[in-house]
Amino acid sequence: MRLAVLVSGAGSILEAIYRSGVEISLVVADRKCEAIQLASDRGLDVELIERSDFGERFDRVAYTNELVRKLEVAKIQLIAMAGFGTILEKPIYDAYAGKVLNTHPSLLPAFPGWNAVEEAIIAGAEETGCTIHQATLEVDSGPILAQETVPILEGDDAARLHERIKKIERELYVSVIKRIMNESDYYSVA
Repeated sequence: MRLAVLVSGAGSILEAIYRSGVEISLVVADRKCEAIQLASDRGLDVELIERSDFGERFDRVAYTNELVRKLEVAKIQLIAMAGFGTILEKPIYDAYAGKVLNTHPSLLPAFPGWNAVEEAIIAGAEETGCTIHQATLEVDSGPILAQETVPILEGDDAARLHERIKKIERELYVSVIKRIMNESDYYSVA
């Protein structure tokens, strides 16, 4: 199964996937970021599909269509968003229904959206965690594939809590990706 990893930042999830031995067929970034160099250093194919605009005039559908074209040319079958900062539109979910994975730093459906870690602390939650789910057009609402809890400790700030979540996230995400790829191998042989 050909896997693409979508990145926007430092690449810690990309590195975890790579170190696990999962074969990565393509890395796609939406902006210049550290993950591009990390992927290049490991000999991975990298595409930069740079966002032209981060404001209201950004054409999300056109961007998504360009991304889908690149994924199709690379014969990608499974997509793992790994800290990807661009919300994608309907064309990717039409082309890759059920095959776009995402990770989120909360126990969805609690605390969807960009500020999940901060919101969990502000709400006085005793625990939060990490959710791996199928991405859908509605942000952070797709079918949940796996979750793991992380306690919120007295004195936690968002940065400290997020680092503990990330540690769990890397392991959980890799295990879900491997499971999906192994199931796919099983069914393709049958």
